[in-house]
Amino acid sequence: MIKKISLTLALLLLIVSGVFAQQISKEEMLFLTQKWTGERFEDGRPKVSDDILRRMKQVTHDEAWAVMKNEGYRYQYADGWGLMINPDSVLVGRALTATFMPGRPDIHDAIDERGKNEGKRGQNSWPVDLLVPGDVYVVDQFGIHNGGPTIGDNVGNAIYAKSGNGIVYDGAIRDIVGLKEIGSFTSYVSSYHPSHHNQPGDLNTMLIGINKPTRIHQVTVMAGDVVLGRDGGVSFIPAHLAEKVVVTSEVVRLRDMFGHQRLREGKYTAGQIDTRWSDEIEKDFSQWLNDHIDELPIAREQIQEILKKRTW
Repeated sequence: MIKKISLTLALLLLIVSGVFAQQISKEEMLFLTQKWTGERFEDGRPKVSDDILRRMKQVTHDEAWAVMKNEGYRYQYADGWGLMINPDSVLVGRALTATFMPGRPDIHDAIDERGKNEGKRGQNSWPVDLLVPGDVYVVDQFGIHNGGPTIGDNVGNAIYAKSGNGIVYDGAIRDIVGLKEIGSFTSYVSSYHPSHHNQPGDLNTMLIGINKPTRIHQVTVMAGDVVLGRDGGVSFIPAHLAEKVVVTSEVVRLRDMFGHQRLREGKYTAGQIDTRWSDEIEKDFSQWLNDHIDELPIAREQIQEILKKRTW
C-alpha cells in the first residue's frame, strides 16, 4: 500500500512540475531558439516568413545541406522513407512537432485525464488542433508499424484543412487510399498498416510532447524549423538559417545560368567556370545580372540585394 501511494504521489509531482507536460512553454521555446531573431507565433515558435517558404520550394537538398554543414549542422537530412504521397511534389512549411512513446498505462492515463479536464479528447488530435496555414506536422511515432497508426484519412483531412500541407511521420499511417485522395497532401512516412493505435485493451502509444525537440530518423527537429521535402528525402532547416539557405540557393542558380550561357557562347572554358572565378569573370557576372535583371527566374528585388553585396 505504501509503495502504491508513493507511486501515485510521484506521478502527481511529475505532472505538476511539467515533466509530462505535452506542449512546450513559451519560455522554453524562446530559450531553445535563441538564434532566431525574427517574428514568432504567440506561443514563441519561430515564424519564418511566407516569402522565404515560397522561395524555399526551389531549393535542392544539396544546396541546403551545404549551407547547414558549413554552419555546423551535420545531421539535418532524413531519407529512407518507406512511403511517400505525391513524391513528385515539393513539401515546404514550418515544423509543428509531436513526440509519441510506447504506451504505459499509468503515464498515459495521467496525461489523458489532464487532457480531459481541459476539454480534450483523443491524444492524437491534440497537436493537430494547433496547426495553422503553412505548418508541416512532424511526428516521431518511434517507427511503430502494426498497431501504430494515429493518422488515417479523417485526421489527414483535418491536418490538410488546417495547414494546407502533408506530414513527416516516423511511423505507420492507415487509410492510404483516402489520404492519396487529398489534393496536395505531400507526405513522407515510414510505412502503411491497416491497424489503428490504442484499440481497447491494447495501449500502443501515448503523446508526451508537442513542439519540443524531437527526433526524426537521425535528425533532431525543433518546432519552427523549415521542412523541405523533395526527391525522396526531407531536410529540416533551423529557422535562423532558412533565409541564408534560400539566398545561397538563388545565387547558385544564377551563377549556373550565367556559367552555362558563357560556356555555350564559347567565351570561357569549362576549366575557367568549374574553378574559382577570376575577377574578370566575377565582373562579367555582375554585369550580366544587371543586364538581365527582369528576365531571370529570381525576383528583381532579390537580385538587387545580391548585387548590393558584391564587390565587382
